[in-house]
Amino acid sequence: MQPEFIDVLIVEDERELAQLHAELVNSHPRLRVTGIASSLAQALQTLRDLRPQLILLDNYLPDGKGITLVSHPLLKEANSSVIFITAASDMNTCSQAIRHGAFDYILKPIAWKRLAQSLERFVQFADQQREWKFVDQQNVDSLYQLQARNARLENGSKGIEEKTLARVRNLFIAHDQHCFSVDEVVSATGLSKTTARRYLEHCVETGFLEVEMLYGKIGHPRRLYRQARRAAAEDRPGANALPGQHQ
Repeated sequence: MQPEFIDVLIVEDERELAQLHAELVNSHPRLRVTGIASSLAQALQTLRDLRPQLILLDNYLPDGKGITLVSHPLLKEANSSVIFITAASDMNTCSQAIRHGAFDYILKPIAWKRLAQSLERFVQFADQQREWKFVDQQNVDSLYQLQARNARLENGSKGIEEKTLARVRNLFIAHDQHCFSVDEVVSATGLSKTTARRYLEHCVETGFLEVEMLYGKIGHPRRLYRQARRAAAEDRPGANALPGQHQ
């Protein structure tokens, strides 16, 4: 029997970020985006109409804070789970999300690998809930571990192609003092935005790039990338030469 889709509602008022979330969700074979809301009012209406199983919930919205939704009666009525996504690092917001049963709490700027891991764990969590009609202690422990675990992907280089990686790396090697936005990398390399983000985050994880934040509108910091200082030093001519040697 074909596994059922899990419907996902994205609540995010930054259009570009919402579309990136949608691409990541739709790339999973078991997940599909059922709606995108840019305000609390739209989120409540979509929740009422479509009853999604999972909500990716931003906190800073034009008509209020997303944290108020996690305690809304409609959320319980629809039996929807929440992955809370926010720039709010204060303990009060975090503790509210935990108290009201948020499946996960992810801080902006988002590490895409981290969000992908959370989505995969939710799929496993939903499948086990559907499969088990009754539970023993081992089953219960397994469900709690899925909700709490920040699992590592088996292969962090999965989907990374060497020629494309070299194109991204060479851009930063040639401009080792420059901070690039994703849009600048897209323009310089010809990659799609989704692909560029994936390779940039891979380079951050491997230590080749580092991230700098440019803060503007509250809740929407920009993520800029530059070659890590150590990596830049290693790429300079003569960096690996022994004392007294010249290249």
